[in-house]
Amino acid sequence: MRKGFGLQQQTVEADIRHEPVATATRVSEAPAGECLYAIGDIHGRRDLLEKLVEQIRKDSQSLPGGTKRTIVFLGDYIDRGLQSRDVIDFLISDQLSDFETVFLMGNHEEALLRFLDDASFGKQWVRYGGGETLYSYGFQPPNTRASLRSHDAMAEAQKAWEMVWTQFRERLPQEHLEFYRSLKPYHIAGDYLFVHAGMRPDTPIEEQTVRDLLWIRDEFLDDSREFDHVVVHGHTPAEDVHHDNRRIGLDTGAFISGRLSAAKLFGEDVSFLETSPA
Repeated sequence: MRKGFGLQQQTVEADIRHEPVATATRVSEAPAGECLYAIGDIHGRRDLLEKLVEQIRKDSQSLPGGTKRTIVFLGDYIDRGLQSRDVIDFLISDQLSDFETVFLMGNHEEALLRFLDDASFGKQWVRYGGGETLYSYGFQPPNTRASLRSHDAMAEAQKAWEMVWTQFRERLPQEHLEFYRSLKPYHIAGDYLFVHAGMRPDTPIEEQTVRDLLWIRDEFLDDSREFDHVVVHGHTPAEDVHHDNRRIGLDTGAFISGRLSAAKLFGEDVSFLETSPA
């Protein structure tokens, strides 16, 4: 796995993707004796997360005895939603103790980690939802608009960011920091590969960069070549879950739509669960 986090400016906002109805004819299998549930981008909506996990818990009760039950989270737990901290509290609590869990890194968690290393990155992070995460931890993001007025205002804004940065580093719960740092770039189980954003086509997994796994969009979505595994991903919001022979896309824009989606992969069967908009 080649490194290379998003050190350059990235396109982080995406319009809702409008896609034709997909058809999947490829037969893929989950590992024998295991039922996999994959959950798309949460973005600070603990309310939706709790509802979906309860749906998964009830659904899993109908599985044959002895079945291993695994939930794979596809990243982007934070940002945009004011319950960002609450989402992490839920994920590291014992409320998921009856499942095996796999937590992948999303580009928004990568942004938080980058901010922890570089105070100046805060100005960019808040443009795509980092402000809501800071609010959820009890911090007021500085007003960077005022910094455009003069050199002195710019210096004051930078000083304000350095103060927030210092206090955030001091007060971020250790268990949250350990969670963010423990996130995996991808997970393989049976005929499925789980990743936040997608993969560069015609490139073996060991040659993919972390940057692509967290950030890629069009090069992955618009290609027609199949991978060795069916890729299960989030990152790019769409009107509905997408399922074809290449990929299963599970980002249904939960923060705005109220629809947090999950895939259930058991044997050769593929089905979906989601929360309903209020």
